[in-house]
Amino acid sequence: MTRTLGERLDQATRGLAAPLAVLDADALDANAADLVRRAAGTPIRVASKSVRVRGVLERVLELPGFAGVMGYSVREALWLVGQGFDDVLVGYPSVDTGALDALAADPVAAAAVTLMVDDLSQVELAARAARGHGTTLRLCLDVDASLRLRLGPVTAHLGVRRSPVHSAVDAARLASAVADRPGVDVVGVMFYEAQVAGLPDSSPAVRAVKRLSIRDLAVRRAAVVTAVQDAVGHELSLINSGGSGSVGTSAADPVVTEVTAGSGLFVPTLFDAYRSFTPRPAAFFGLDVVRVPGPGFATVFGGGYIASGPATTSRQPRPVWPSGLALTGREGAGEVQTPLRLSGGADLRVGDRVWFRHAKSGEVMERFEQVHLVRGTTIEATFPTYRGEHQTFG
Repeated sequence: MTRTLGERLDQATRGLAAPLAVLDADALDANAADLVRRAAGTPIRVASKSVRVRGVLERVLELPGFAGVMGYSVREALWLVGQGFDDVLVGYPSVDTGALDALAADPVAAAAVTLMVDDLSQVELAARAARGHGTTLRLCLDVDASLRLRLGPVTAHLGVRRSPVHSAVDAARLASAVADRPGVDVVGVMFYEAQVAGLPDSSPAVRAVKRLSIRDLAVRRAAVVTAVQDAVGHELSLINSGGSGSVGTSAADPVVTEVTAGSGLFVPTLFDAYRSFTPRPAAFFGLDVVRVPGPGFATVFGGGYIASGPATTSRQPRPVWPSGLALTGREGAGEVQTPLRLSGGADLRVGDRVWFRHAKSGEVMERFEQVHLVRGTTIEATFPTYRGEHQTFG
């Protein structure tokens, strides 16, 4: 008899206390293979913030097609290097002078870690740390990949507010200033097209923005790379682009040397409406029913794992098994208890387990000390999360 996902997870975790987090191994493997297929030979750098489990990062990086980590903190990068990772691109600028000093003081880490910058003040902090230890720190320029459209006298900014560096002129100006400073070296540029990679294909308007963005970047990326290489006087070794939702289009640009993906491994609910790939949910968390407050309702313990971003219902977790369950509009997902509305014949009793999906990817792992890798009806492995290894990086 073929078991449903919920039945498999119930059997695999029977006897384990909730709240608990699981990964479906078959879905995780299929998602990894699909990312590699879409990347079509371009190496994939794994975004650690979308995983936050060292064992899973190691497991994925053993697969052909994956190479390197995109971290989100200098202290995280130092910890990962200490755990044996040898290629960490920090995806966000840092003003943590203590972490920068520790990086500059460690020749192994300095060679393995690349810092992200988009402002001379960030560059100077890195250069000061490097000069203090006689080392050279690797830098990557974060180039704004948003789409800018002129509508008469108004310019529309479509995408996230990320970097002040947008044009080839902007990038060359910053790269030239970096080239004049001892202790730092520009080795790459990054373009994160959030309006392509991070938005579901939910409407014709969104799809039109994506098409225009891809067309714009196909021209602008090459111009930026050429301008930066001319400014620093050497070829760049790292041209990073994309995200899980844009792996294919980013990898298709011959200028790009690597793409980044992370959420595409776990596939949270915000990725359900994508057309560029087939969503296969791989990450779940289980909560137990602790009370039945009345007919048509049941309450589980925990659940208030709200995703970052605009405070909308799309950022709340979603009950997925048993079917016929929904959050209540008045209470939503609560800090220590979450009431559920039952419909379609759903019936829950005290002690039953409910399985949820999170709205975003690695964020939910901050709530758990470990995650169980389930294959079929058995637990194949159990990994500590960052939290389980007593590591928090923001």
